[in-house]
Amino acid sequence: MVADSIKAMQAEGQKVEVRGFLDDNDAKWNKKFLGFPVLGSAEKLKKFSDDLVVVAVGDNGIRKKIVNILAIDYDRYFTAIHPSAVISPSVHIGNGCMICAKAVVNPESHIGDHVILNTGCTVDHHNRIGNFVHLAPGVHTGGDVGVGKDSFLGIGVSVLPGRKIGNNVMIGAGSVVTCNVDDSMVACGVPAKAIKRRGGL
Repeated sequence: MVADSIKAMQAEGQKVEVRGFLDDNDAKWNKKFLGFPVLGSAEKLKKFSDDLVVVAVGDNGIRKKIVNILAIDYDRYFTAIHPSAVISPSVHIGNGCMICAKAVVNPESHIGDHVILNTGCTVDHHNRIGNFVHLAPGVHTGGDVGVGKDSFLGIGVSVLPGRKIGNNVMIGAGSVVTCNVDDSMVACGVPAKAIKRRGGL
């Protein structure tokens, strides 16, 4: 998804040059993916010490683990924004994010670091989306919604205005969040109800 966004950015005339992918799976080395070479393991990042980085992994826990292992300066993390995304000028977007095709982020919202706003999701005004959150395709949040760090909202989730979702929460696909959700809970349904507690990241 990141590679696709960057190719679209390049097609729009944005000057984004890609050296390639790094992947610890040696079966992928010296091959190409979406036209970009797989250069080797993450260890090679030391060789490219001036390059910007996006950790292109959808799983929040794995993405966070990789960021912690890399231990590079946050100003080296690049945010890839697909040209078809619509983002208000008053939005704050952190480092290392992936904002995919047709995503919309409305005024005065705050998007943390290493957040994924997947295809066609909408984040309404005055939202606060914490670090390492993933909003899956088709998620819609009303105004003044909060989503705590490390949380995942599945495909097609809707969140009513003003609701607060805690840290490390998982909301099942197609759910409608009508009430606040506490930290480290799994919730699903219409309306969404907490069904069990999650492990920590």
